[in-house]
Amino acid sequence: MKHILIVDDNKENLTAARLVLNDTYKITAVTMGIQALKFLENNRADLILLDINMPEMDGFEVMNQIQSNKDLLDIPIVFLTADSDAKTESKCLECGALDYIAKPFVPAVMRSRISRILELEDLRKSLADRLQQKMQEVTEIKSKSQQDALTGLWNRSYTEDCIDKILDNGGTGAVFMIDMDNFKAVNDNYGHIAGDQVLKMFADSLRTFSSEGDVACRIGGDEFVLFIRNQTSKTDLSNKASDIISDICYKLEQCKYETNTSVSIGIAQFPEDGKTFKSLYNAADKALYYVKQNGKNSYYFYGEHSETENTRMSRTVDLNYLREIMTRTDSTKGAYMLDYDSFHHVYNFIRRFVERSSHDVQTILFTFSPSDKSEDSRDMEVAVDILEQAIFNSLRRVDVSTRYSSRQVIVILMDSNTDGGDLVAKRIIECFYKLYIGNYVSLDYDIVQMDKLV
Repeated sequence: MKHILIVDDNKENLTAARLVLNDTYKITAVTMGIQALKFLENNRADLILLDINMPEMDGFEVMNQIQSNKDLLDIPIVFLTADSDAKTESKCLECGALDYIAKPFVPAVMRSRISRILELEDLRKSLADRLQQKMQEVTEIKSKSQQDALTGLWNRSYTEDCIDKILDNGGTGAVFMIDMDNFKAVNDNYGHIAGDQVLKMFADSLRTFSSEGDVACRIGGDEFVLFIRNQTSKTDLSNKASDIISDICYKLEQCKYETNTSVSIGIAQFPEDGKTFKSLYNAADKALYYVKQNGKNSYYFYGEHSETENTRMSRTVDLNYLREIMTRTDSTKGAYMLDYDSFHHVYNFIRRFVERSSHDVQTILFTFSPSDKSEDSRDMEVAVDILEQAIFNSLRRVDVSTRYSSRQVIVILMDSNTDGGDLVAKRIIECFYKLYIGNYVSLDYDIVQMDKLV
């Protein structure tokens, strides 16, 4: 039953109202405005019938007290009055009352008006609830459109707008440009599901080391951005970067992934390195590139990078010293194994070299064919991985190789004639079959001298 609170200093009016309404509604009757306010402190009414002329506190004052309380503001109020003057009626409605009922009460009129008001109030609440629900749905949709689907972090578009607003409103901070080293090896060796789990795991690490107001973002692939708000101390930022690197490396060790995957971070600070998201992002990206070129699994500040560049430009470089530091990280043996985009540039460089010299260079294309027993594309992936290992073990450091397709690998042999190329190709195939177990694929090759392609 709907609960109606009746406030009237005339007990006869209270009794009359109760008799009219008692069979349909739950009634609470009080004789003073202060009693009504006290009742409403711990109780809820669906409608209030409020007399205007009362001692100590009249109906208008009671209504002002009710409307000043946000928890009571939406309770509909109907004034009770013996005054039929138009000014009184107008004042009632201007104060926010939904209606007024003249005294003495006409039972049918009272029931009709109260019933209509409560029906309208139910409709209003229903519409308000539906509007709130729709607004919540719109908020959720908007939020999802601003988030990365895999990790739940913010996407670049939202992050750029958010950081620019923070900086425009006088905020400060630093941008971490973060990249996972050798992440491709996780996908290649353990599959894309494992790769997705690593990305989620990394996103959790960023959340762990984020404070309120920070912005964590996945740019795409294995690239992330973390905006550290209101923190510009290099010591604090260094500790934060070290913690992130250590945490993800520990988690990867716990997963027992043997991929040498780690984390590199470039750091740019506001305002010395940039005053917008774009400028800070570009500065942090350059610092990240420096980390990538100098051992990975570390962090670097763009400001320090600029100082290093200025030092390089301000002195004459000893070429022997330069050669030493440029080759210091190249301690591997075997052929260079490149991705296809890098191989394309190397191939064109070698082709130009061949055009201007008498050197023989052979290009070998190894191609797999599935056998009748092969039922899974995974068989081909395993075979290609093993072939790449055989190529690496069989060739010299001057030779270059890349995966051309899901079943083909290209090799460039430097300083080798056609006969020598055939011998090398057969040696690679022999090495492959020593490593490969099964008969799900067959391997063949084609060889051509590079100068015939020019």
